[in-house]
Amino acid sequence: MKKILFIGAEAMPFAATGGLGDVMGSLPAAISAADGDVDVRVVLPLYGAVSEKWRSQMTFLGHFDVMLAWRRQYCGIYSLVKDNVTYYFLDNEFYFKRDTLYGCFDDGERFAFFCKAAIEMIGFVGYYPDVLHAHDWQAALSLIYLDTKYRHISGYENIKTVFTIHNIEYQGKYDLGILREVFDLSDWDTHIVEYDGCINLMKGAIVCANKVSTVSPRYAEEIKSAEYAHGLEKVLEENSCKLCGILNGIDYNFYDPETNGGIAKNFSATSIYDKYENKIALQREVGLPENKNIPIISVISRLASHKGLDLITEMVYNLMYERDAQLVILGKGEAVYESFFTDLERAFPEKVKALMTYDRDLANRIYAATDIFLMPSKSEPCGLSQMIASRYGAIPVTRETGGLYDSIKSYYEADGQIHGNGFTFFDYSSAVLRRRTDDAIDLWYDEGKRMALIGKIMTTDFSWKASAIRYIEMYSSL
Repeated sequence: MKKILFIGAEAMPFAATGGLGDVMGSLPAAISAADGDVDVRVVLPLYGAVSEKWRSQMTFLGHFDVMLAWRRQYCGIYSLVKDNVTYYFLDNEFYFKRDTLYGCFDDGERFAFFCKAAIEMIGFVGYYPDVLHAHDWQAALSLIYLDTKYRHISGYENIKTVFTIHNIEYQGKYDLGILREVFDLSDWDTHIVEYDGCINLMKGAIVCANKVSTVSPRYAEEIKSAEYAHGLEKVLEENSCKLCGILNGIDYNFYDPETNGGIAKNFSATSIYDKYENKIALQREVGLPENKNIPIISVISRLASHKGLDLITEMVYNLMYERDAQLVILGKGEAVYESFFTDLERAFPEKVKALMTYDRDLANRIYAATDIFLMPSKSEPCGLSQMIASRYGAIPVTRETGGLYDSIKSYYEADGQIHGNGFTFFDYSSAVLRRRTDDAIDLWYDEGKRMALIGKIMTTDFSWKASAIRYIEMYSSL
């Protein structure tokens, strides 16, 4: 039986902040379901945010001490089985009982401890994987420690490694002066992690990994260029033989309009008109006029410029003034965008609702109510929102970059057939975004075309089935 161990900083439904958590919470189960001859396990920190619901199901396996430079730190191990996947939780309250998962001054030390403890745990529980699959910079040191400290130990010598880049913008950069004190690496290891005059943990993982994957094929190509690589293009070009892109999927059990108990009315591709009960429910909830006969446009996003918010702000005032549509924005982020959308709501109180927060349950209700979903990102490694919106019958308007390019293809009609599953554009331009949004609104008002396109969108397969097979093939190639 093949053994795969995932190492990552978050996983749904235990503790998560974004797309990494969605992937870590659903990909392992998809791999297990796709191949009955694989034993998939996951290791992550036991954060304070993990609820009692899950803690009550855990089994305490024991504890050991982790040596990290001059520190000797306690590590407890808990486990539970969910969807045929064993999850290990590493417990150290000093590092992980915080109000937030990330953003602490000592994140480098916290995740160095996590990575060292994860490698030590392999021997402690006697689970020596065939493949160690680490995700993003927080797990990068697990591959570096494996190569620099553990390869000589029986059981560790033949472990193959995969490193997945979910977002290359966040690389784990630190001053070289803390190489030994914080990261427990010697001067002999400097060449592995040093890049551009500092420690770069992502660079070290790329160098150490047998295979480097990204979360979409397009992104794998994009990050070889300076425009997208955030300084790592030379490293990726040198390691291009390791690089591949596999498009993320979404959890079809969680994001299911037919069974989701948190929305006003369940619906499917064969009962699309039931979707509009969710529109009325959302309009009532957020205080917009109740009207099934105008489209709701939504934005569910971290409010940051690379998400294309600058394009939206440049064109949306005139859009609201000129078109008969409503707009709902859900998200938090840069103050300039939060202020803009709050002011936009004041200018159009009957058309716009700005919800400057993030609430997963509310996001699901908005997806279920949305007619047109805007996602004009400047860069997007994969993106899950466009897939979730499609699953709930919203027409996506997206820019042709990263995973958006791989998942959404532009709508057109030929020979009486519908092609594509959304409205796309390439030029990073607010004028082009406005034009494509107008195209989506115009189509929405043509009921026959709208229903045909929504039916096609909702039956586009964004599940993990195909991608899980790609991962299994990649593991086998190692």
